[in-house]
Amino acid sequence: MTTSESTTVTIRERLDFSSATPQFSSAMNRLDSAATHELDRVGFPAGLRELVRLRASQLNGCAYCVDLHTTAAVVAGENVQRIAAVAVWNESTFFSARERAALAFAESVTLAAQTRVPAADYDAVAEHWSPDEVGALLSLIVTINAWNAIGVATRAWEPLLDPGSPTAG
Repeated sequence: MTTSESTTVTIRERLDFSSATPQFSSAMNRLDSAATHELDRVGFPAGLRELVRLRASQLNGCAYCVDLHTTAAVVAGENVQRIAAVAVWNESTFFSARERAALAFAESVTLAAQTRVPAADYDAVAEHWSPDEVGALLSLIVTINAWNAIGVATRAWEPLLDPGSPTAG
């Protein structure tokens, strides 16, 4: 028999980013809105947007953004299995070739310091998406990576467990 003990861990906020940098914080919100506008303009699927945001957030270790975009993916109609499989998308059969190209590109751009976004990664995404769609996707990836950097560096936002969750203490 196993038992689990519920503990609460508090992650100390390092910086109230919005208060400390109101103009930049506002600019980040406008950047996010501009990226969303581009995604809307090209008809980029809402669920896939959230899966891309989720994957970048996983790679960057932003707990708040992982929580936020997991929930947003559910709201956008994504299947729970696909959401869970995003962490291992390249080993999963749940994603189309087009979606896989978007997720691979998201990883390559997110890890640009290591990958340098090789031509093969760009070519793969360009094979499945139009130039406007690739541009909108890149806007999304750049924006979520900026949010992740802010969240990880400042711990400005804390994910909260849904009180209705079966594991909530």
